Amino acid sequence: MSLFENELYHWRETYFVLFEEKQRPTAEAMKAALLELGERYEIAEIRIDESERFESVTIYSPTDFAAMDITYCGGEDALESVAQLREDMRDKPLTAVEKGKLKRLASCDARLDIYHFEQLSVEDDDDEILDPGALLIVLERVAKLCHGVGVDPQSGELM
Repeated sequence: MSLFENELYHWRETYFVLFEEKQRPTAEAMKAALLELGERYEIAEIRIDESERFESVTIYSPTDFAAMDITYCGGEDALESVAQLREDMRDKPLTAVEKGKLKRLASCDARLDIYHFEQLSVEDDDDEILDPGALLIVLERVAKLCHGVGVDPQSGELM
């Protein structure tokens, strides 16, 4: 069950990992990479395709009152994301590191969407800022696994 269907969680933001389709991990590789993050994260509901490649997973981080759905996206949707991001970045001043990441995007044809959710509580205040620490740790690990580039699509920042 997606966290979008869970009334205990509220979606807050989405980040991407853009990578080459040939680097798409198996479900076992994704699980192993996420388990390396330690007991802070609970892995649930890993889904696979017919070739046992990763499709999606739900991750909980109870100490951060957060959770994440990670889903695979390929084909035209992923290519459009890459093209749009490259277009948006064209006129921005970039550091040398950012230029290198932007160059790597040219070969990306797949995407992982990382949906970040906040666990709701009785005294929940919608104005509170959710600490993105758990999300950023997962983003970094998943990007490393896929040899990809993490992206905050709201700001256009390459991670």
